Amino acid sequence: MAVCIAVIAKENYPLYIRSLPTQNELKFHYTVHTSLDVVEEKISAAGKSLGDQRELYLGLLYPTEDYKVYGYVTNSKVKFVIVVDSSNTSLRDNEIRSMFRKLHNSFTDVMCNPFHNPGDTIQSKAFDGIVSGMMVQTG
Repeated sequence: MAVCIAVIAKENYPLYIRSLPTQNELKFHYTVHTSLDVVEEKISAAGKSLGDQRELYLGLLYPTEDYKVYGYVTNSKVKFVIVVDSSNTSLRDNEIRSMFRKLHNSFTDVMCNPFHNPGDTIQSKAFDGIVSGMMVQTG
């Protein structure tokens, strides 16, 4: 079950963060922020070894006692972070990949909106609906 989904801009500020138990929102902000160091590490390591061809899906960034943090980065260096409850052992890697693909497609739709200014926080009801569905779907 996804407990937190975040979209982080190229400059490492949050464009969108949504967490399911809202009383732990600050904790999830911290978890997402600390995961950015691991994302940058993986991007730089992949960039050195593969050149221009790199995998968008970064996989498991790091596990904590309660959560597993997964990462994804677009070609424009926008980062997606999904925090999943560690007790959910049935969630497989390909399901996480499909969640990121769905999130990326929805993010692309938001960016294609002529009324959205790139760099502003995401305030799309359609995007929010996709995120809500992903949080419930995996639960």
